[in-house]
Amino acid sequence: MTTALALASVTALLKDLLENGLASGGVTAKIGGDATVSALPPDRITSGTDEKAQLNVFLYHVTPQTGIRKPSGNGRRPLSLELHYLLTAYGAQDYQTEILLGHALQLMHQTPVLERDRIRATLGSLSHTRDRRVIPPPQAALAASNLADHVERITIEPEFLTTEEISKLWSALQAKYRPSATYKVSAVVIDGDKPGRA
Repeated sequence: MTTALALASVTALLKDLLENGLASGGVTAKIGGDATVSALPPDRITSGTDEKAQLNVFLYHVTPQTGIRKPSGNGRRPLSLELHYLLTAYGAQDYQTEILLGHALQLMHQTPVLERDRIRATLGSLSHTRDRRVIPPPQAALAASNLADHVERITIEPEFLTTEEISKLWSALQAKYRPSATYKVSAVVIDGDKPGRA
């Protein structure tokens, strides 16, 4: 059974995708320093004079996914979800936010689907270490999500919010607005006995 760790697992997959993409894209040289990727609520990101170059991916909304409705072996319908993410760029110098957000948008566009093998490999690498470093418990727990056993793939697609919708979102988050984009990830199955299809 896919556990409640599925939500954290999807966030970890997106974070890993962005981290690896920034590294392979040579973004450090382009912005004149290091850039990190976080998965925090936007109100917890340091902004202003101490603002650092970073991307943040934040799960801000969860909705039902209507494509998977077959009952599982025990007669229950699986809980199929679409996860809605806010992807935000931060930076203290001119053009850093635009460079970071541009690279992030390109990465997400080039990777609209995460297949089962990639899901399994990424979650396995995030929850284990070869050099005996201590992995934080929430990250180590991702290995138990079994996400790859219950979905063949997850899809990533942009969502284009209106100016009013994005304004309401940032107001609700009680954070300073930064350049951002929103994405929908489908489908994550929780409480199902059989693999689902995205």
